[in-house]
Amino acid sequence: MTRRRAGLVALALAAALAGGCATAPGGGGTAGVSRPLSDLSPAGPDEARARVHVDLGMAYFEVGRYDVALDEARIALNDSPGYAPALHLLGLAYLLIGETAAAGENLEQALRIAPGDPEFNNSYGWFLCTQGRVQEGLERLAQAARNPYYRYPTRPHTNAGLCHLREKDEASAEAQFLRAAQADPANRLALFQLADIAYRGGRYEQARAHLVRLHQQLGPSAASAWLGLRAERRLGNRDAEASYAAQLRSRFAGSEEYQLMMQGKYE
Repeated sequence: MTRRRAGLVALALAAALAGGCATAPGGGGTAGVSRPLSDLSPAGPDEARARVHVDLGMAYFEVGRYDVALDEARIALNDSPGYAPALHLLGLAYLLIGETAAAGENLEQALRIAPGDPEFNNSYGWFLCTQGRVQEGLERLAQAARNPYYRYPTRPHTNAGLCHLREKDEASAEAQFLRAAQADPANRLALFQLADIAYRGGRYEQARAHLVRLHQQLGPSAASAWLGLRAERRLGNRDAEASYAAQLRSRFAGSEEYQLMMQGKYE
């Protein structure tokens, strides 16, 4: 995996993990449907205090302060032992700092308490993918995406796409990223991956279309500007290529992509 792709996967993890009866973690079976715990009122004052700390911890998690997220999750568990959202947050934070055993233990414990929670299944599904348990991970992600109460189906579809990419199954990955972009037209990662897959497949017009959609809504990143430059270069559109080059030069001069452009390493 290139450093750029590794960075994108890390970004996806931080972005896509924020937030009858299923079998126990790691098992198979038909999943039931339940509302996310975050949609339900706290069971009492202890749980209400714990939720405040989990919400605060998740805010820190989303900006990369995993140490503070861990602290807030622990405070929440002190207020309400066994509070599943706090265990979930612990699992996410441990995963991002590379403590995979602790991540898996906490994510599994959260799922034992609330096996139908779609956010927990999304997070655990991605965890399984990172551990090479791809089919189990995809099943968990599909369960999360199918839950009609889940407000963020773009997350498991995005994670499923990344999971398929790990297996070099670009056709399945593309299908999942398309569903992610349909669920959330502002899903930067899904749109970028769609453009990247199209580019690698020689479908340069499609790559351009995905990038135009991305940039109209969200503006370019160094990675998307670099991909746009290379797509336009392939299409022979020198003015558009020059425009992307100017953006890299003026806005992303410290990036790896800018260095690649300066070295003429287009592929």
